[in-house]
Amino acid sequence: MTVNLDVADGVATFRLDRPPMNALDVATQDRLRELAAEVTRRDDVRAVVIWGGEKVFAAGADIKEMREMDHAAMVARSGDLQESFTAVARIPKPVVAAVTGYALGGGCELALCADFRIAAENAKLGQPEILLGLIPGAGGTQRLARLVGPAKAKDLIFTGRQVKADEALAIGLVDRVVPAEEVYDQAHAWAARLARGPAIALRAAKESVDRGLETDLDSGLAIERTWFAGLFATEDREIGMRSFVEEGPGKATFR
Repeated sequence: MTVNLDVADGVATFRLDRPPMNALDVATQDRLRELAAEVTRRDDVRAVVIWGGEKVFAAGADIKEMREMDHAAMVARSGDLQESFTAVARIPKPVVAAVTGYALGGGCELALCADFRIAAENAKLGQPEILLGLIPGAGGTQRLARLVGPAKAKDLIFTGRQVKADEALAIGLVDRVVPAEEVYDQAHAWAARLARGPAIALRAAKESVDRGLETDLDSGLAIERTWFAGLFATEDREIGMRSFVEEGPGKATFR
């Protein structure tokens, strides 16, 4: 398998395993979509970590494979490419990317699909497709601009330059920078903490933020209002409120 799945303590780890650089070929893209669907269904998965291993996250698409595709082939493939990444972005559970080494092109786009990004001090991120005479095709022009703003996104996409971890943190491309040997452990700890939280409320929060960013303010408020009211029908809401009244904040044990 080009992506392995491990589940422990409510946390699923997607481990990219296509040495030496975890190039995201068609098989890997399809595997990511399959795993996204699987962890969405599984009740024993409450959060997800995406990890490329100790040396590299993913250095981009498989250029040798792409070079063999003509216009007609890419027209047929491009929808599946985007759907694979969108499936990861739509996992209705918290997702964190643990980024070591290179996260370029499709690798950067995969990290953009996560809710939170923890990067190693040696990480380098970027969208170098312009250097191939292309543009990002797995969501980079859209998710990157929404994350860091259009001007910074255009700088990275127009130039194809790579940014080191400190600059990535400064522009909001990653959320935390830690020593390389701590990346996975910190990502897993972040996911494990959320895995103990109220699953339906976390899903509601994620969908409200993500879908709200895709629409106007009034529509976003309607999404929030629907989820907010709906959560009053859940057992977790009853547990959380009872615990707050009887024990104080932050002590509830959700089921």
